[in-house]
Amino acid sequence: MNAVATETAKKEVFRVNDMNLWYGQHHALKHIDLAIREHEVTAIIGPSGCGKSTFIKTLNLMVKTVPGVKITGDMMYKDDNILKGRVDLVELRKNVGMVFQKGNPFPQSIFDNVVYGPRIHGVKSKQQLKEIAEKALRDVALWDEVKDRLSAPALGLSGGQQQRLCIARAIATSPDILLMDEPTSALDPVSTLKIEELIMKLKEKYTIAIVTHNMQQAARVSDRTAFFLMGELVEVNDTNVMFSEPNDQRTNDYISGRFG
Repeated sequence: MNAVATETAKKEVFRVNDMNLWYGQHHALKHIDLAIREHEVTAIIGPSGCGKSTFIKTLNLMVKTVPGVKITGDMMYKDDNILKGRVDLVELRKNVGMVFQKGNPFPQSIFDNVVYGPRIHGVKSKQQLKEIAEKALRDVALWDEVKDRLSAPALGLSGGQQQRLCIARAIATSPDILLMDEPTSALDPVSTLKIEELIMKLKEKYTIAIVTHNMQQAARVSDRTAFFLMGELVEVNDTNVMFSEPNDQRTNDYISGRFG
């Protein structure tokens, strides 16, 4: 594999070593070595079908729900190799939050959406749930827009508001890391800008890994960028280096629009 990495003393939240993944006979991820570092935004870029979303869904083992999946290698999270041995999936997904391509609120109230996770994890105090909801909604800059209608259906929110609500739901359990799978692809430019501003603010509290097809977005919001192609990690580097002086010609061809 021709991957180039820059290492610093930053703490690693995840460290993936020689990870391979198959869907049946299809070798979807090949010998992946990648670290996700604390309080950074790591962008995962590459053309459709290159393994970006598959990779990000391995980090909370969501991909294991797909029939016929086989994963080998090592994936270290909190000193545990979560690809080997028993893993408490409920606890893992509490600590590794996920935000999908399109806002997917539950058909419940705004309030019940935000506190869904804390309730599952045993928080029963109404006052504590109110505090959790307010904090999460403030963190995603949604509190002022919804504070007077917390009991209203979440599905009545706009697309951009729904996506911010889903981010609030993901951070209400105080995760270590937030995974985002093309979180702005279904949004208009104004809502996209709000989410990007939010991502840059949230990295002060959380570690973020974002899959994006938008080169400009990767350049704007991320600290490091990883380029995937045909299931391989071609290159990973600081974003400013990746976009100005990529080490691999394939990276240069992709970010300059020659393919993808």
